[in-house]
Amino acid sequence: MALWAGRFKKAEDERVNDFNSSIRFDFRMYRYDIQGSIAHATMLARQGIIEQGECDRIIEGLNGILHDIESGALELDPAAEDVHMFVEAELTRRIGDAGKRLHTARSRNDQVALDIRMYLRDECDAVIGLLRQLAGVLCDQAEGHLETVMPGYTHLQRAQPITFAHHLMAYGQMLLRDTGRIRDAKARMNVLPLGSGALAGTTYPLDRPLVAGLLGFDGISANSLDGVSDRDFCVEFASALSLVMVHLSRFSEEIVMWCSWEFKFIELDDAFATGSSIMPQKKNPDITELVRGKSGRVFGDLMGLLTMLKGLPLAYNKDMQEDKEAIFDAVDTVKLCISTMIPMIETMKVRPERMRAAAAEGFINATDCADYLVKQGMPFRDAYKITGGLVAYCIDNHKTLETLTLDEYRAASPVFGPDVYDAINLETCVKGRKVPGGPAPEAVAACIAQTRAALASL
Repeated sequence: MALWAGRFKKAEDERVNDFNSSIRFDFRMYRYDIQGSIAHATMLARQGIIEQGECDRIIEGLNGILHDIESGALELDPAAEDVHMFVEAELTRRIGDAGKRLHTARSRNDQVALDIRMYLRDECDAVIGLLRQLAGVLCDQAEGHLETVMPGYTHLQRAQPITFAHHLMAYGQMLLRDTGRIRDAKARMNVLPLGSGALAGTTYPLDRPLVAGLLGFDGISANSLDGVSDRDFCVEFASALSLVMVHLSRFSEEIVMWCSWEFKFIELDDAFATGSSIMPQKKNPDITELVRGKSGRVFGDLMGLLTMLKGLPLAYNKDMQEDKEAIFDAVDTVKLCISTMIPMIETMKVRPERMRAAAAEGFINATDCADYLVKQGMPFRDAYKITGGLVAYCIDNHKTLETLTLDEYRAASPVFGPDVYDAINLETCVKGRKVPGGPAPEAVAACIAQTRAALASL
């Protein structure tokens, strides 16, 4: 029988019940629903709103339900409207009228607001833990390639020499920012809404700070309307997760390119690649392609949340039931993507010789050639023009800056001396960029150390 059966003269249409039900997706919050109910019952007893004996029976019954769900002895009842009613009905079945007192001074509106905050609070920690692992793997790989020279790109054109370690640690910085955003979202999420009632609080003398303390919240919501209608924390978490997927997708795109025969900078372990049903030579980076594709799914979850909320008047509206499927899917998708990428990156084979060969082409040391002239006293714009002319000469004559003779250099400018060859050496170009944040081995090693320290502090 529906909770509101006393008001209605007709039974609910079966189709409406199915449409209205959320138990198929909100059942995952059962542990948090039970924890919140235990804290609520404890507070009701301490405030004299229910008797201590009733509280004891309620808590014993709730712990029994939790045990039975997790052991498999108690299965989901698909006929229940939501996880809250499933737990309450089962509790009442087990302990009788005392179970009916549990819902005193609370509404499902503030109850679900509590459950989803508690659930997502733990999911924030879970995602941060996975990001830490992925960032740690990047640090491990980078430490082995501090001097592995590769081309750096702009516009997907070879631009300047860097190292593979430097490239990997760019993603390390992205992941650190991701963890920071999720930590911030968790902090704003960690406010207790319970006690807001349906929208206007209650006349019972509740001790909301007590419940907040029992459940690990930093404080209580200051406005009951906002307490039940706020889903900013879902949007903020989904936004942070969307940026995680942007970063994973960008990295995935590069891995797809690096695995191609046109690059062959890396090779994925056989355990993290797939083949073709018709072409026996193929080794496809399907994991990264899926990550790249799933990014759109998480962006869609964020857009769904924003669209669902944008036109809602205060306070609670049934539209808000749509929050859970969207944020649950975003969390599940991100966790799956990170969990799969960690061992893939950990086991990939790096091919330094291919990176070095690519770096030797494309005149990526041209800036260093211009800088050589500047260090001899020439204005940069003049040095830029002379070096550009040398590159054009090399292209026309099928040469590189390294293979030009000194006479050819001096024909462009008498400032050039024999030491130009050392200045344009790729390893010299990289090692000379010692500025903090640059690709020189000592600069990247410092970045790795800073990243590890930041990860350890999370």
